[in-house]
Amino acid sequence: MQIVLATRNQHKKQELAALLGGMDLTIRTLDDFPDAPEVVEDGDTCEANAMKKAVEIARHTGLPAVADDTGLEVDALGGRPGVFAARYAGEQASYDDNCRKLLRELQGVPLAERGARFVTVAAIAFPGGKTCSAKGVLQGVIAEEAVGSRGFGYDPVFIVPEYRQTLAQLSPEVKNRISHRARAFTQAKTLLEQMIADQDSVGA
Repeated sequence: MQIVLATRNQHKKQELAALLGGMDLTIRTLDDFPDAPEVVEDGDTCEANAMKKAVEIARHTGLPAVADDTGLEVDALGGRPGVFAARYAGEQASYDDNCRKLLRELQGVPLAERGARFVTVAAIAFPGGKTCSAKGVLQGVIAEEAVGSRGFGYDPVFIVPEYRQTLAQLSPEVKNRISHRARAFTQAKTLLEQMIADQDSVGA
């Protein structure tokens, strides 16, 4: 079976393909569908954004679609940037721009008060209308400066307490085991397998 990852982000594409590894699937991305619509992420929650992307891409391609959306909730900022994490410093902001703004807003806040969490929702939509979603959460602390060269997004400023390192310092193998995205997609993989099995049984 073919599925579509509803992303053009190369970093995310590699990570999600690894997380969905081991399934008998041909994984395609939006790069294979240049005329696919740019889905406007205007939802108030990660679940709303992820589901909207999955449904619209499944409808456009005629293939099951998998989409995700991630928010970063920082306690000292009242939960900001939340669902707006990817565009926190502006619509065209780079990863570095977002990290710099976050660190600037937390300047002077002691490490003990810099608690945060990543929240990822993975959504699956089939062309026939069947959908489901899964949620993954990773608790951590916002560092006082960016450290590490791996990963992307806020990884260089997000410390995982049990490793005492940022996500950008951890190996891909470790990150793909413990991250918010890994936790969401571990559940999503099971749901996807069940949805495929249900579809096969109906078609049998």
